[in-house]
Amino acid sequence: MEHVHLAAEEDDLYSGYNDYNPTFDSEELDNDAGFQQAVRTSHGRRPPMTAKFPGTAIGGRALGTSFGVESRFGSESRLLKSRMPMASSMGRPMTGAVQDGAARPMTAVRAAGYSSAMTRGSTFDPLGQSKGPAPPLEGKSEDTPDEKVKILEKKVNDLIEESCLAHGHGDLQLSLDRAKEAGRKERALVRQREQSGNADHINLDLTYSVLFNLATQYANNDMYAEALNTYQVIVKNKMFSNAGRLKVNMANIHFKQKNYPKAIKLYRMALDQISNSHKEMRIKIMQNIGVVFIRMGQYSDAITSFEHIMSESPNIKTGFNLILCYYAIGDRERMKKAFQKLICVPLGIDEEDKYIPPNDDTHANLVIEAIKNDKLHQMERERKALAEKFIMTSAKLIAPAIEATFAAGFDWCVDMVKSSQYVELANDLEINKAITYLRQRDFKQVGAVETLKTFEKKDSRVKSAAATNLSFLYFLEKDYDQADRYADLAMTADRYNPAALINKGNTVFVKKDYEKAAEFYKEALRNDSSCTEALYNLGLTYKRLGRLEESLDCFLKLHAILRNSAQVMWQLANLFEMLEDPHQAIEWLMQLITVTPTDPQVLAKLGELYDSEGDKSQAFQYYQESFRYFPSNIDVIEWLGAYYIDTQFCEKAIQYFERATLIQPTQVKWQLMVASCYRRSGNYQKALETYKDIHRKFPENIECLRFLVRLCTDMGMKEVQDYATKLKKVEKMKEIREQRVKSAREGSARGTRREGSASSVGSPNLVRTPPKAIVGTPDPVRHPPKKDSEVDIKAVSHPEPKHSPLLDQGRDSGHSSHGTSAKGERLSAKMRALPGSNEPYEASSQRDIDASYVDPLGAPMERPKTAAKKRNEDDDFADEELGDDLLPE
Repeated sequence: MEHVHLAAEEDDLYSGYNDYNPTFDSEELDNDAGFQQAVRTSHGRRPPMTAKFPGTAIGGRALGTSFGVESRFGSESRLLKSRMPMASSMGRPMTGAVQDGAARPMTAVRAAGYSSAMTRGSTFDPLGQSKGPAPPLEGKSEDTPDEKVKILEKKVNDLIEESCLAHGHGDLQLSLDRAKEAGRKERALVRQREQSGNADHINLDLTYSVLFNLATQYANNDMYAEALNTYQVIVKNKMFSNAGRLKVNMANIHFKQKNYPKAIKLYRMALDQISNSHKEMRIKIMQNIGVVFIRMGQYSDAITSFEHIMSESPNIKTGFNLILCYYAIGDRERMKKAFQKLICVPLGIDEEDKYIPPNDDTHANLVIEAIKNDKLHQMERERKALAEKFIMTSAKLIAPAIEATFAAGFDWCVDMVKSSQYVELANDLEINKAITYLRQRDFKQVGAVETLKTFEKKDSRVKSAAATNLSFLYFLEKDYDQADRYADLAMTADRYNPAALINKGNTVFVKKDYEKAAEFYKEALRNDSSCTEALYNLGLTYKRLGRLEESLDCFLKLHAILRNSAQVMWQLANLFEMLEDPHQAIEWLMQLITVTPTDPQVLAKLGELYDSEGDKSQAFQYYQESFRYFPSNIDVIEWLGAYYIDTQFCEKAIQYFERATLIQPTQVKWQLMVASCYRRSGNYQKALETYKDIHRKFPENIECLRFLVRLCTDMGMKEVQDYATKLKKVEKMKEIREQRVKSAREGSARGTRREGSASSVGSPNLVRTPPKAIVGTPDPVRHPPKKDSEVDIKAVSHPEPKHSPLLDQGRDSGHSSHGTSAKGERLSAKMRALPGSNEPYEASSQRDIDASYVDPLGAPMERPKTAAKKRNEDDDFADEELGDDLLPE
């Protein structure tokens, strides 16, 4: 209770505020002896104040007292004493001393960053940056066995990855090299483990990966024996789990080697080792087994596999293969059932309606726009296109077989498709039905036309396709009005249909409105820049218009698209020939014969161009090649015969003219050529026999009789008088014929003048000129185009034949033919019916026989001059004798 003070006993609540402690009086520091002594002893040795020591306003260290802390001013001896509490001379209280009986609270005796062990002159560095960078981490030693094993494993994995990437880039050799190197590294890794005593810790997964990748790369490089050996190593190793599945890969290799029994055996072994839980894999293996049975021709076994698949997990490919097997064995009913199963196979794709964006939801529109053409939608479109392709092919395949007629079978397929999920294919099937008629060249089939006409009231796409085919059909039948009508209908249904525009241009082209046709072809090219038919027809149109440079541009562009088109190359060569550039024409024809080396027309054209350039040897080579491939071309035969005559090898020319005689037996000129060749080669007896044979076939041929008269005269034969008499009669008949023709012309001219004078009062005369036929003009390419194998060079161009001048000399002498001889017989019969000797033509009967003839092969070549010279009879020294002085010494 003594320490309890009552409030009432307090004298003053505010006492003590004016008490003064002399310890804090700085004015008395000058009189403090201890302070002054400390200042004098430590002032000169204190460290300089720096900004690195925080705690004061000027950047220096705070001044300490000597009460229980280390003095900042005293020496070392004083620092020891300053640790002891001591009172100042001024009576300042001790730091940490108990005052008024209360303990001083615990506080920090040292600020952060300060240390009593800090040496003089050191700087403040709480993070230890003055010590420099930290020493590097100690690297793990690579000499240990475990580290060596890890490094080798990493190298093996890197090599496997490089091998796979190289295969993905198409570098098969590099992928195989990396796989082999990975195998070597893996074997070194196994040896390393065995040496280190860790054989029990072999990485089986790494070994499996190395062997499997190596076998795969062997198979990719067609090294089948090595691949099979590697797969065998994996399969026989019991430590590898599920290695039996690799027998499928081994069976695939045997399938590529056409070792089908071994492939089936391995497929079945793999099928036995795969559990029923892997249903998809088992289905794929069974599908492979069915395909192998098809290759072996065992359709019943293949049907068993495919039927099981269609009952368990039906798919499009298996359904199509099943239809093929039924078609091969000719089972109609099962073909129908298989087709019905095929069109009922679910595709597992979404409807196209979900890709139609709604108009009110902006977010949904953005999402649909993003997924409209993504990879998944592309895969769905490809799957649907494949299904439609299989269904169309199956329908076209089984249509002729399932019913009595092709049309009935197609109608059944169309009915089945209409009741399935492929309703839109029904119209395509009907159009294919009509196109099949066209491919069978049955243009007059009523069913084709009627089928196509039924689409006139259908939707625009089908209507345009049907009208295009009808236009093409009528164009082939040369019913250009109907072709034009259906071309307009196709354009109305779909203006952007390039085929319809091409057909319209073709109908205008045949009407010779080339400018308008060019416009349609240009519009077709604007709608489809890759439309080769439009570009080809545009080039032909420019060629007809005489715009050869523009036509050349069109065909050069077309050649850039169709590098191996024979028609395009021929047109380019023809255009360069028209532009008087034979060297370029020859270059294009040389390219053309690399595509069609056996085309006789191209070879003959090359011979013609070389002949025009004066290169007879090259011309002969190409004409000879043309004759070898097509020995019935009269122009080529004529040129070759003339070439041999020109080179004085008449006996070789005989075989060509004899072939021309076989081709044109009614043309007497070829037989006269044969006889002339015999005569020029010196075989007069053969020539005489040939002329006699010609006379038997053409008894009124004057030229043959003249040759016979001349040869018989030269050979001194008795038949000369008979031939001379015949020649006289034939010449008389020819003269009568000419007089008759002349009188008939004069009579018709007088009748025409009288009719003209009678009708001149009524109406003026009209001069009619018959229309000129266009010869050698190419037809425009119609839609659809021809295949490359059906190129007809003759339809593109008809070059004018060049005749030899040697043959032209004798051409006029051999105009008599079988037709003229028949006409002569009729005239001689009329002559016998005429009255006797007082007719005017009797006056010219008494005249000499004209036995002269003209050689159809031309005049023989002059005999070469020799050194022998004719003796001059007017020699001035002829009568003089030579004296001794003129003789040589």
